Amino acid sequence: MDAALARAVPTLSEHSAEAAYAGLRGIVPGFGPWFSTTFLYFTGRTIPSATGPQPLVLDRIPARRLRSLAQAVGRETGHDPDGSIANWVWRDRNWSPHPYAVYLSFMEVAASQAPTPGTWLPDTSPDLLEYALFSASWT
Repeated sequence: MDAALARAVPTLSEHSAEAAYAGLRGIVPGFGPWFSTTFLYFTGRTIPSATGPQPLVLDRIPARRLRSLAQAVGRETGHDPDGSIANWVWRDRNWSPHPYAVYLSFMEVAASQAPTPGTWLPDTSPDLLEYALFSASWT
């Protein structure tokens, strides 16, 4: 585990959160995405990602909230009327690096668009929105 975590730090600082997650994925038996993304989140507070969004924590709680949101959008737009794509992408575990990158990008864009008078703070950050996902304040 020590070697895998040690390799993730320079990967994050030289490449991206997605690349660092890819390097940690499945390498430590018994520790899934929650462990890897939590490690990357706290590492990213001191060693920023070279490119792309900063790491956030992804586990089943935000995945379920995103699945619900994606199902609603899929129904409304007709792109995923039965929700099967949303169910597959935002399943409860075993996310590949691509959905993690999508999550990070989505949260970054959502944070940049969230501030509106009387609702969100003008300096809303992706991790504030992540907290809202965890606390069910944003559904």
